[in-house]
Amino acid sequence: MTQTTTSKATLDNAELRRLKGIGHALKPIVMIGNNGITESLLQEVERALTDHELIKVKMPAGSKQERDALGNELAQATQSQLIHSIGRMALLLKSNPNANPKLSNLIRYSE
Repeated sequence: MTQTTTSKATLDNAELRRLKGIGHALKPIVMIGNNGITESLLQEVERALTDHELIKVKMPAGSKQERDALGNELAQATQSQLIHSIGRMALLLKSNPNANPKLSNLIRYSE
């Protein structure tokens, strides 16, 4: 498990568990190809984070260190928070105060 805090607010363990639970049910919205992080990929991740707030990203094959570095780089570039990284999946969070309730995974899966 890898966690990076890119915002000033840190999440407690209960909130992390809740976000991971929501993320478990999600399908990857963005898949990173062999070209890595490109400008068009960043635009798509930004759009997805704005719409959904919590997204799952599928990483390319590689070592755990390479995937962790890619996840951290993606979180930094999009000013989001890497909540969880396991295997080839990464879970990113970026809160949107004006989120559409029909699209936001945080609102749709809230308890």
